Amino acid sequence: MDDRFYFRQLLSGRDFAAGDPLARQMVNFVYLIGDRSTSECVVVDPAYGIDELVDLIEADGMKLVGALASHYHPDHIGGSMMNYRIEGIARLLERVDVPIHVNEHEIPWVTRTTGVSETNLVSHASHDTVKVGGVDIELMHTPGHTPGSQCFHVGGCLVSGDTLFLDGCGRTDLPGSDPADMFESLRRLDSLPSNTVIYPGHRYSNEPHEELESVRRHNFVLKPMDKEQWMTIFAG
Repeated sequence: MDDRFYFRQLLSGRDFAAGDPLARQMVNFVYLIGDRSTSECVVVDPAYGIDELVDLIEADGMKLVGALASHYHPDHIGGSMMNYRIEGIARLLERVDVPIHVNEHEIPWVTRTTGVSETNLVSHASHDTVKVGGVDIELMHTPGHTPGSQCFHVGGCLVSGDTLFLDGCGRTDLPGSDPADMFESLRRLDSLPSNTVIYPGHRYSNEPHEELESVRRHNFVLKPMDKEQWMTIFAG
């Protein structure tokens, strides 16, 4: 995309929330996506260090106009995790009044996890578009890790949450997970152009991002296998 495209990949526990031991342990990525010409952006999966994140956005000369949630887990949008309270979107809404964009299947999970009212959430179907200035972000419903997991396709990049990592994929043995759905979701992501750059939800690999063509070469979840083989591995 042209110079108006604003995109930042930030690592929790390093680029912000450096003093938070859980943020350092979980190595979540947060993404800022927007339009420099209108100075508007959205944040993907704000969980830790909310005030630091908003301050960082403002220091970049940008205005936060929304948040995108890849899925409901507390390390992505806040809530209780391992007896630790993660501030997440509840704190974000105290700081700035912005819509939280979630997949339609994820709404009850998000409200239970965060305590945020449904009135603060914007429900989306797969392939809906969130427009930020002149930048269009396609929301791709990719269930499997959770019922309403979604990835964000924009400017030749795929922000893949916990659906696809550079090595492996999200767990399918958690509440709301479905191995069969994950198989279908990964097949859809594998059909994207080979030069699509994958930006995952966690830094579980040495590289922070990588082109899909390269990910295919070493990530076994994208290796050819039929659904029966997949279910034998992931559903026992």
